[in-house]
Amino acid sequence: MPSLTAHDRHLRHHLTPLLFLLSLFLLPHPTHSIRIPDRISDPQPSAESGSLRTAVFALGSFWRSEAVFGCLDGVARTAVGYAGGSRGSPEYRSLGDHAECVQIVYDPRVISYRQILEVFWSSHDSRQVFGQGPDVGSQYRSIIFTNGTEESRLAAISKEREQTKLKSSIVTTKIQPLETFYPAEPEHQKFELKRYPFLLQLIGNLPEEELEVSTLASKLNSFAAELCPPRVQRHIDGKINDIVRKGWPLLRDI
Repeated sequence: MPSLTAHDRHLRHHLTPLLFLLSLFLLPHPTHSIRIPDRISDPQPSAESGSLRTAVFALGSFWRSEAVFGCLDGVARTAVGYAGGSRGSPEYRSLGDHAECVQIVYDPRVISYRQILEVFWSSHDSRQVFGQGPDVGSQYRSIIFTNGTEESRLAAISKEREQTKLKSSIVTTKIQPLETFYPAEPEHQKFELKRYPFLLQLIGNLPEEELEVSTLASKLNSFAAELCPPRVQRHIDGKINDIVRKGWPLLRDI
């Protein structure tokens, strides 16, 4: 690891660990280069074990929605896509009547569907019609997509509970069976994570097909958006600080 200049020490004192790393490794600097020797593994239950379940929600822009769920204990992976409409093979610039959604693959032994519903409700304004904040349009509407009778029942109970919190306005969230989830284009997957190339380097610059199913990438996507629980956010910060402090063998090129 190169020794820090006075300017670098000033940056480290005043910036967050993540931004400090970006200032060191992404801005031009002739002596800064790192090698990531191994990909970081984060074992989770495999889909083949049959223990995992899937939930799909629409709650505004899917860039942020994906980051909302990725850091939750028990979430194996996340992906963004389109659902709820009639157009076949929708695309970002040609959605038709679909909504932007997030697909969450989770282990029900660790986190329940009811708990995931609580995160859904707390992470957006379910009373806003056809939009979230500055994002306006039917593609940003609020929907719970269900897989079976039990999910429909739990979703209906949670919606009724949400409505009782404030009776002066109506919860606009729709509950409907999931027909088809269409994965979005690669550039929309792990969008927050991809804003920080250094974080991608930390996990070995995974090819796109591996990145989309990586548990660690889902967590780092939430971390990059600062949406992990404070305890987890601090834990990841600490791991990054260890890399800054200890460094890795240096190479001219990454």
